[in-house]
Amino acid sequence: MSVAIPLLRASHPEPAVGVTAVAALLSIGLDRPWPGVVAAAAAVLASQLSIGWVNDAIDAPRDTAVGRTDKPVAAGTVSRRLVATLGAAAAVATVPLGFLSGWTAGLVATLALVSALLYDWPLKSTQVSVLPYAVSFACLPAFVALGAGKTPPLWLLAAGGLLGAGAHFVNTLPDLDDDVRTGVQGLPHLLGRRGSLAAAAVLLLAATVTLAVGPPGPPPALFWPALALALASLSFGWYAMRRDPASRVPFLSVIAVALIDVVFLLVSGLSLG
Repeated sequence: MSVAIPLLRASHPEPAVGVTAVAALLSIGLDRPWPGVVAAAAAVLASQLSIGWVNDAIDAPRDTAVGRTDKPVAAGTVSRRLVATLGAAAAVATVPLGFLSGWTAGLVATLALVSALLYDWPLKSTQVSVLPYAVSFACLPAFVALGAGKTPPLWLLAAGGLLGAGAHFVNTLPDLDDDVRTGVQGLPHLLGRRGSLAAAAVLLLAATVTLAVGPPGPPPALFWPALALALASLSFGWYAMRRDPASRVPFLSVIAVALIDVVFLLVSGLSLG
């Protein structure tokens, strides 16, 4: 059996593609030339692949202990060493790819990667588990803006951080019980399923509102349709989780909210000066 498909699954392809698409769309919205758009997307994709592979390599013993047959390493369809090696290689590649967007942007890309890898170990099992998500997601628009020669405003960084924090709570929910069985005690585990759902909803909607009220002037007319779409997406994710607590649909709904927010920014006329 080819290892290509198990390796792809171990990379967490959905968030990898979604976050890369966000970076590319933001770069286009900031009028960056196509080579720059490709460079920014490549750096973000490499970082996402690294985060996914390293995560599965580190979590392999716990995934095996709870019988996670959906995890390629735990299922034995790909070796832990190979996934760890590819994760390290992708992390190394992220650094020069990030610096293609400039020195400051490269430093921010490196910070985002380090923060995310610190979530994989050791912060995932601590009460500050949300912090790496908030930092790395705030770094994403900062990296893109700096690469386009713009200064990222605080409201854009805040929106990214809120989105990342909300994503953390949603992403943890399907594995909540298995995590507790294997000794993981992050912030979502302390809040429980209902508390985490409530925190995620507040944070994700706050991200959308921040994008509307952050820039100077009144909120664009498209704010309300964007907010409605975000609510619809989150409601669908909530419904899917009610039917199946292990469903990954809720996390996909978070990616959808991120894309809705970016499209809202672009259609409303993103301008950072």
